[in-house]
Amino acid sequence: MTVSYAPIITSLLDNDLYKFTMLQAMLHQFPQTHGVYRFRCRNNKDAAYPLADIQKDLEQQLDSLCELRFLPDELEYLRSLRFIRSDFVDYLELFKLKRRFITVSTDDKGRLFIDIEGPMIQAMFFEVFVLAIVNELYFNALSNDSVIEEGQRRLDAKVALLHQYAEAQTQYGQDTPPFIVADFGTRRRFSRRWQAHVVETLHKAEPKIVGGTSNVYLAKQLGMTPIGTMAHEFMQAFQALDVRLRDSQKAALEAWVHEYRGDLGIALTDVVGMDAFLRDFDLYFAKLFDGLRHDSGDPYIWGDKAIAHYEKLKIDPKTKILTFSDGLNLEKAWELHQYFKGRIRTSFGIGTNLTNDMGITPINIVLKLVECNGQPVAKLSDSPGKTMINNDTYLAYLRQVFEVDEPE
Repeated sequence: MTVSYAPIITSLLDNDLYKFTMLQAMLHQFPQTHGVYRFRCRNNKDAAYPLADIQKDLEQQLDSLCELRFLPDELEYLRSLRFIRSDFVDYLELFKLKRRFITVSTDDKGRLFIDIEGPMIQAMFFEVFVLAIVNELYFNALSNDSVIEEGQRRLDAKVALLHQYAEAQTQYGQDTPPFIVADFGTRRRFSRRWQAHVVETLHKAEPKIVGGTSNVYLAKQLGMTPIGTMAHEFMQAFQALDVRLRDSQKAALEAWVHEYRGDLGIALTDVVGMDAFLRDFDLYFAKLFDGLRHDSGDPYIWGDKAIAHYEKLKIDPKTKILTFSDGLNLEKAWELHQYFKGRIRTSFGIGTNLTNDMGITPINIVLKLVECNGQPVAKLSDSPGKTMINNDTYLAYLRQVFEVDEPE
């Protein structure tokens, strides 16, 4: 096997934590579930060149990816995480991604298509790797010394901002909840090395602010906290499992509680929209989960709704946490922290703006679950452009069941 340059993914730990946590839950509770994932670039027209141009290199990188196994020290690290069970690590010791489950194609418009189909305990683990590979291949052709210099200039500005925010924090006193930022940038990073440089730089600059990363490999290497719970695909899968569609959110939350018994207590709210989520997030779940994650829609409106919901349930919002992760930069995160300060605790996951802020327009790429056990599944995001499904009939049915209006 020959590759155009060195393999991009060199460790199976170079993945987001929530892939491990979802995989463990699926393996224990729904090991026979079958999934179909589709790739899409949301801003093809902004690309500097057609993504189809990277097809050959992508195929070779996938061949390389599917040769990887977990190393003994990586397995030992996973065993050290309280919420990872020993039998799951035993499974990972035998784990290897299967090349036959993923196919790549292009069309005459220069678009790139990636399809993953197979058991979810295999298929769901491809996503972050594939997105990171596509991103690095794409930006490799655009990289030069001036791009790296601009990236470094912007990184230096972020360090200065962090120092500024840390100084402001000291003036608020001990009672003010801390400003907490985590790296969520693996899937859309400029390159593997650049992400490592950025995360290490920010963590060393202000470890009390940037103490966590979603990337398990970097968490291990840098002694940081690995961050992550669940993604949309976990909640979506329950639309096709053996429960009524209307009960799918509650079934997903219940399965999560059953698996983690109080660990990893941040629930994702926008699979069928915040309003429909809150109708299912009753006192039982509100007490069991530590907080909620925002990933679409207006974050201020969303946060106010969450606080009002806790107050309605007679739960003190100050005992809960809101995690924001939608299109953030440091400035937006600080503004949100200031807005909610004193009302509820907050934390922030920042992706592209940390790991791919180089002065070049990023490509907005996703790889989403669109089918499960032969049935369509979808999310009704609070941001209409994030909805991804090819089945309008199912989408209309989902809206009807969860009483979600058509977007204007």
